[in-house]
Amino acid sequence: MATEVMRGSLPGLDEIEAAAEVVYASMPATPQYSWPLINERAGAEVWVKHENHTPVGAFKVRGGLVYMDWLRRERPEVKTVVSATRGNHGQSMAYAGAKNGIGVVIVVPFGNSREKNRAMRALGAEVVEHGEDFQAASEYCVELARERGWHRVPSYDRRLVTGVGTYALEMLRGCPALETIYVPVGMGSGISGVIAVRDGLGLATKVVGVVSRGAPAQALSFAAGRVVEHAAVTAIADGVACRKPDEEALGILVAGADRVVEVEDAAVEAAMRAYFADTHNVAEGAGAIGLAALLQDRERGGRVVGTVLCGGNVDSDVFARVLAGGVGA
Repeated sequence: MATEVMRGSLPGLDEIEAAAEVVYASMPATPQYSWPLINERAGAEVWVKHENHTPVGAFKVRGGLVYMDWLRRERPEVKTVVSATRGNHGQSMAYAGAKNGIGVVIVVPFGNSREKNRAMRALGAEVVEHGEDFQAASEYCVELARERGWHRVPSYDRRLVTGVGTYALEMLRGCPALETIYVPVGMGSGISGVIAVRDGLGLATKVVGVVSRGAPAQALSFAAGRVVEHAAVTAIADGVACRKPDEEALGILVAGADRVVEVEDAAVEAAMRAYFADTHNVAEGAGAIGLAALLQDRERGGRVVGTVLCGGNVDSDVFARVLAGGVGA
């Protein structure tokens, strides 16, 4: 594949292990289980990393804790940060900001998850609505940071990767026999952390990125070897609704992932139902998309495979409709 993007730098195992100490000061390691009914569905031994069991119900909190710890130590003059999110990154920032005495302003697009917005406010963040999608909200963050003198936290940053990489360290040390791991891809911090740990441990595990067919920018960019923008219109997997990939993250994806697969919204909803029926865990769309890909990819994944249930923050009315047969039901 001809690559036109420069590969960003990945944290080493020593950095991720140090980050784990920061994370564990606020939360324990999350479990990973092989559920018999999921195994039956997949026709394989499947290990699920339960990042829905963090204090904010999603893996992002790990990156927030590490980033805010760095700000407190290295940039004590920073009193307020601003960042964009569809929800989980924002909850991460709010949770970690409160622990480190830093104010947090979060920009979300209009129509964002009501319950994620409520959770961010409950954690102490100011929530601002702007734009029709994540990219528009992110661009508005740049304006606010410039106008107000706030520190802008990007959606992709090496410190965020180092923090969220701690879940991969737990999973791959606990399940080193994984042949393939399916990782949801939004802006790319999660899959970058998995690649960093896989490489650091010297494992042969294939890392497969997963995106929504309604938000294919990362898949198109991976295939082209350069950033390709595309509208994000997924109705269920807002956590992976990326319109414009980050160039540094894409470089890591191109160099370290085996492939990127696309999944239909209907398959994501089916995976949400499967998680609830087989494990009684609630998964948001982006949290279930890895399982959806694993189930449709069963001929290529191998005998021992894994995925991350990266978040369980789905609005109650949406989840009720999914359980009843789909968002369109």
